[in-house]
Amino acid sequence: MFAPIPLNLPPYPFKLTKIGDELFVLDALRKKKLLLTPEEWVRQHFVQFLILDKKYPKSLIKLEGGLKINTLKNRTDILVFDKQGLPFILVECKATSIKINQKVFDQAARYNTFYNVQYLVVTNGLVHYYCEMDYQKKSYTFLNELPICSF
Repeated sequence: MFAPIPLNLPPYPFKLTKIGDELFVLDALRKKKLLLTPEEWVRQHFVQFLILDKKYPKSLIKLEGGLKINTLKNRTDILVFDKQGLPFILVECKATSIKINQKVFDQAARYNTFYNVQYLVVTNGLVHYYCEMDYQKKSYTFLNELPICSF
């Protein structure tokens, strides 16, 4: 059973339930209990960070959305849409034990070839990287923090 650890994000009042030897967390967006894994712990924290601290509306956030790149099926961890319904922020979450390296960035960039978001985020709950994309210049800029919702 995974024992939750403090992350480099504000603490949030999650509803945790133990069933047998397993711990579950109530996903506030999907309204269901999910097995609490190290990656799910990070994902749930980052969702609350987006909603409570960065003021993104719940209704514009999609969790674990499927996408197909070539013949491979993949899942984005968190996708935030703008008011027009266009992908705006893509968040790739990893367990705290996973080091954020080039392989992780490559995975997020592959997913982004499908979405073309303005902001790309990679996090393991302890370290967060925020990138603002510039498609005209084919570049990106690292930011110190993710902007607060402006729509």
